[in-house]
Amino acid sequence: MSRFGRILTVVVGHSLAAAKGTRFGLVSREERRRMLAVEVRRALEDLGPAFIKIGQLMSVRPDVFPPELAVELGALRDSVAPVDPTLVRGVIQHDLGFPAEVLFSSFDPVPIASASIAQVHRARLREAYRPVCGATLPAGTALAVKVVRPGIEEEGAADLEAAARLARGLHHRGLLRRWNLPAYALELRDSFRRESDLRNEARVAVRFAFDFRDDPLVRVPRVVWPLSSRRVLTTEYVEGWPLSRVEEARRAGVDARGLAAHGARVFMRQVLEHGRFHADLHPANLLLTPDGRIAYLDFGMVGRLSAAERVGVAQVLAGLVFRDAERALRYSSLLGLEVPPDVRARLVGEVGGLMQRTLREGRGDGRVGRTDVKGFGVGLLGILGRHHVPIPEGYGLLVKSLVTVEGVARALYPEIDIIETARPFVTRLLARRVLDPSTLASRWATALRAAAVEVSG
Repeated sequence: MSRFGRILTVVVGHSLAAAKGTRFGLVSREERRRMLAVEVRRALEDLGPAFIKIGQLMSVRPDVFPPELAVELGALRDSVAPVDPTLVRGVIQHDLGFPAEVLFSSFDPVPIASASIAQVHRARLREAYRPVCGATLPAGTALAVKVVRPGIEEEGAADLEAAARLARGLHHRGLLRRWNLPAYALELRDSFRRESDLRNEARVAVRFAFDFRDDPLVRVPRVVWPLSSRRVLTTEYVEGWPLSRVEEARRAGVDARGLAAHGARVFMRQVLEHGRFHADLHPANLLLTPDGRIAYLDFGMVGRLSAAERVGVAQVLAGLVFRDAERALRYSSLLGLEVPPDVRARLVGEVGGLMQRTLREGRGDGRVGRTDVKGFGVGLLGILGRHHVPIPEGYGLLVKSLVTVEGVARALYPEIDIIETARPFVTRLLARRVLDPSTLASRWATALRAAAVEVSG
């Protein structure tokens, strides 16, 4: 059977399962959507590693796909069967020029993690490595060696081409045209290519470490460049507890609650100060280290914001802080979100009601209120979708990242309020914007032109 035929068979099979599960439509609209989302996730899992990664990339685009589907696909885990160690060694030798036994003093053929695009092995540094910045890594340093799965690039390209063919067919027949699936298939192809080239991840990790070089609570594994390539990424191995084992960290004396609050502030710095943010902060990509730090792993997915977009984010967050729906929507235009004038008033009312339900004020006893950023984010994207407002890629990615950060922080600090965490960063950025000489000069020029017109009139 051809690859396209296999894909079509799996899709049809899970479509029938969804129809059967919903008793062929004899359930509520919400239940039908939920069951369809579940079967889409199961279909992607059945289709294998490349499609699992495609599903994960789809999960960060609730602007393209229904929010219910995006949320369900967010549950896709990268746990796939590891590849033959002989094949992994072959990739290392091909890319780095020598066998793993020569490059490392030890190399464990059993991976510690196996994902859709790559798997990770433990190793030890054979010779001391002196990076351009930072302390020397001595011989014997524990390493994490990430190796791209052999053949995944070719498999992914073939699967994406088959998926694009299916998308074009649906679009041609007038089905799901609102989602513009052919254009999104091209976007998926580019995203897959970026993640398959580990040099991109290495550069982002180095930049992230530089951005937070002044933060003693942030740990980023250092890249060992001589042992890295397009398909191999070698970094320090960081000991720590994933969030699934947070109670062990607490018993060891780690201030998990304090680190959660700090991690939320780190995210705000990423977005509002540096304009680069880790866009895949699920619990497996964060460790609590024995020395009381947060270690950030896996920089394969990153969001970027221009200076103007950072101002837009600050203004939108200010709208959330002050429960001002009109302000949040007005400044969303700086992020590429264009609301048609004929639906603006209706949107302001609906978003304002959503804020009242999800972004509750602090309680009178001085304790922080239970805001629900996830509820607000999913609800907002749903409102925009119902009114057919196109959502830019970066906007959806930022909303999802903010929702993820809240979920991760709440696992450690249930009472945390992410919106309130944003307040001082928003205030600082907007204050700098107001006092910026170019901004002041522009305002003075505008005021003088207005005065001249008034006088001449």
